[in-house]
Amino acid sequence: MKFVVSCNLLLSHLQTVGRVIASKNAQPILDCFLFDVGDNQLKITAADSETRMVTAIEISEVTGAGAFAIPSKNLLEALKELPEQPIRFEIDESTLALFIYYENGKYNFVAQKGDEYPQSKPLTDDAAKLTIDADALLSGITHTIFATGDEDLRPIMNGVFFDITPENLTFVGSDGHKLVRLKNLSVVDNVEASFILPKKPANLLKTILPRETGQVTIAFDANNAYITMEKFTVVCRLIEGKYPQYNAVIPTDNPYNLTADRLNFLNALKRVSTFSSGTNLIKLSLSPNSIFISAQDVDFSTSAEETITCMYDGAQMSIGFKGAFLIETLNNMLSEEVTLAIADPSRAGLLLPVENEENEDLLMLLMPMMLND
Repeated sequence: MKFVVSCNLLLSHLQTVGRVIASKNAQPILDCFLFDVGDNQLKITAADSETRMVTAIEISEVTGAGAFAIPSKNLLEALKELPEQPIRFEIDESTLALFIYYENGKYNFVAQKGDEYPQSKPLTDDAAKLTIDADALLSGITHTIFATGDEDLRPIMNGVFFDITPENLTFVGSDGHKLVRLKNLSVVDNVEASFILPKKPANLLKTILPRETGQVTIAFDANNAYITMEKFTVVCRLIEGKYPQYNAVIPTDNPYNLTADRLNFLNALKRVSTFSSGTNLIKLSLSPNSIFISAQDVDFSTSAEETITCMYDGAQMSIGFKGAFLIETLNNMLSEEVTLAIADPSRAGLLLPVENEENEDLLMLLMPMMLND
């Protein structure tokens, strides 16, 4: 079997799909890329035990067809050192000896049989299908993934929840301390279903989608999802279980609204939080048209405070939040101005963009921290 391929094109696709490969695999062959040659096309697969990514590139001067697996680390390191040029692959199908010829030399590997590489499970007959623009999917994942959990004891919180109704698609991420809900009003499909996308494939999509255009098709059943884009396909096992009733924890009667410039608020929080204690408590003292932001660490006798202007005519009060969560939340909003809606220091606060992106409705929730005074 022989074929010729562009070095840079091959390397680019290998680096993208190679993000799937785990550092430790129970099956040694999962340390490899699966190459499947046929019809002037090279299909490349990388996988771990629960996620796989597939892509295809054009090749030329093809002789023969078939599949073989190549050690990913060796191949990536070898190709990274080559300048752009056509490279030729030759494999002896009986001995699996593989040679890669380039302008001034060659590499030699021993491949493995392609039929030993694990295959993905097909979807069941009752699988549902959703079609969404690539930029809408990217926005939903980007806005919510930072809020997802990491606890092994609550695996259902460790992914992005897709709640699909005939009216819209809602993305949700939460770890119990913060929650993000993004409704995309442009995704109208005659489907009513839901699934939880694990964090690893969600992060892979976050990397791939900026380079994708057009529509993305998500086909899924109770256990698996096939996410098909123009250049890549991601297949993953879904998180099983019932996602909590996220709307039930969102307060509907937070009467006090504070509106501030998002970047001014964010930068002030970054400066002050440097001086907070190990709990990372930030105190917000609200008064007409100003926020007094303060933090202290009694153990090290450090403190910081700063006042910024805002629009606020509610009752004077103080409320505490974890600084890192508040900063992270504001970092993941795009609006120039943000509204903080609160009721009292013991109830969740809502962060809302003053202006939503087109066809989006974004809400972020933060649980407060108890103040010492």
